[in-house]
Amino acid sequence: MKVKDFMAEQEGYILRMPSLLFSIYNKIPKACVMTYGCQQNVSDSERMKGMLEKMGYEITEEAENADFVLFNTCAVRGHAEDRVLGNIGAMKKLKKINKNMIIAVCGCMAQQDIIIDKLKKSYPYVDIVFGTHVQYRLPEFLYKRLKGSPRIFENSQGDSIIENIPVHRDGTFKGWLPIMYGCNNFCSYCIVPYVRGRERSRHPDEILKEAKELIAKGYKDITLLGQNVNSYGAGCDFGINFAKLLRKINAIEGDFRIRFMTSHPKDCTTELLDAMRDCEKVSRHLHLPFQSGSNRILKLMNRKYTREDYLSLIKAAKERMPDISLTSDIIVGFPGETYEDFKETLSLVKEVEFSSLFTFIFSPRNGTPAAQMEDTVSREEKGKWFDELLKVQEEIGDKINDSLVGKTVRVLCDDYGRSQGKVAGHTNGTAVVEFDGDCSDLGKFITVKIERKSNVLEGTRIKE
Repeated sequence: MKVKDFMAEQEGYILRMPSLLFSIYNKIPKACVMTYGCQQNVSDSERMKGMLEKMGYEITEEAENADFVLFNTCAVRGHAEDRVLGNIGAMKKLKKINKNMIIAVCGCMAQQDIIIDKLKKSYPYVDIVFGTHVQYRLPEFLYKRLKGSPRIFENSQGDSIIENIPVHRDGTFKGWLPIMYGCNNFCSYCIVPYVRGRERSRHPDEILKEAKELIAKGYKDITLLGQNVNSYGAGCDFGINFAKLLRKINAIEGDFRIRFMTSHPKDCTTELLDAMRDCEKVSRHLHLPFQSGSNRILKLMNRKYTREDYLSLIKAAKERMPDISLTSDIIVGFPGETYEDFKETLSLVKEVEFSSLFTFIFSPRNGTPAAQMEDTVSREEKGKWFDELLKVQEEIGDKINDSLVGKTVRVLCDDYGRSQGKVAGHTNGTAVVEFDGDCSDLGKFITVKIERKSNVLEGTRIKE
C-alpha cells in the first residue's frame, strides 16, 4: 500500500471520531499524553496530540481528568521502564472511576515483545499497545477500540515515513523538527535500532516545508532531530547530506536559531564543521557523545571510532569555532571496564573541557549484546567512579562559566528566573543567563552582558 493510501485511511477514521466520541461521552473528551525519554519521543507525542485534536479531543496535562491516557515510552534504560510500568499501574484506580477511559501504551517499550506480553498478562486495563512504526495509526486503533474491538496489540515494523500528520506544538517559540528516524549503528549497549528500526531520512523538501512553517509561526529555536543526524541522506537519492541540509535551512529568511541532535562521531565530518562555522543561524553547540575514553571499551561498545579519532574531531571543531560549546554522553561501568579504562575517560573529559555532560551508569538492555557480557564491577564501585566523574565535570563547568563573565552575549529568553523580576535565556551555546525582565521578554532574542557568577550566570541587558 502506498504511503498516501495509509494516510487516507487514517483520515477516514479521524472524520468518524467526533460523532463517536460524543455518543460515548456526551461532551468534549480530554486526552492526556505522558511522554518519557528523548526529544524524538517528545516530537512523536506532538504529532499524536495533533491527531487527537483532529479527532475531537481536548489536550490536558492531568491524567485523572482524561478520557484517554497515552503513555509514550522509552526503553533506553531500565529505570525508565520501571517508572513507566509503575505509572501505568496507578491507572487501574482511575479506570474504575471512569469506565469509558481508554488507556494506551506506545513508543519504544511497546515495540518489544517482552513488554507486550507483560502488558497483556499483568495490565488487563490497558486497551491499546502499539510500537514506534505504527504511531500514525492511532486514529484507527482508537476508533476500533471505542467501537468494541478486543484489546489491540500492534508492533509490526515498516520503513515508510508518513508525512502531513497534524502537529500540536507544546512550545510557542522552541520547536522540534525530526529529519530522520531509526539507527544503523548497533552499539552493543543500545536498544534503539531494535525498537526504532533502520535509518530512514525524510525528504529535504518536507523538512524545509516544516521549517518554514515553524519560522512563519514565530519559532525562534528549531532543533533538528534524529538518532544520528550526521548520517542524514545516506542511501537516498536526494543528493543532500546533513551539512548541505543545514545550509539550506540556514538560508531561510528570518531571525531564528538552529540546533541539532544527536551526532555520532564516526559520521561527523569536517564538511559538517565547516557548515556550522559558515551558517550564522546554526548554534555554536555540538553534542557529540563519546561514551568512553578507552579504545578497548569503545571496541566492546561497537562504536567504530577511537579515542584519537574523537580528539581529532574536537580539535577540528575548536579550530573552526573557538567559541563552540561541547557536550557529550558517557557510560560509566560498561561490562569489562576497569578503573584504568575509566581513568582514560576522565583524562579525555579534562582534555576536551565539555560545557556539560550527560552521564549514566551502565544499564543492561534485554536483547542487546552488552546484556550478555560479563560484568564483574559492583554497582557500589561504579557509583564511586560516577561521583569522581561528576566532581571533575563540575570543576570544568565552573571554569567555563568563570570565563564567560564580562562577555556580551545574545540570548533567547526562554524561561523565568529563580526570583521575581528575573528571566533566563540560553546563549548561542548552552550557557543559561539570568537578567531583569518579565513575561513580555519570553521568546525574544536579547543582548545581555554577563556580570557575575553565583549559582548561575547573572547579567544585565544591553539596549540595542
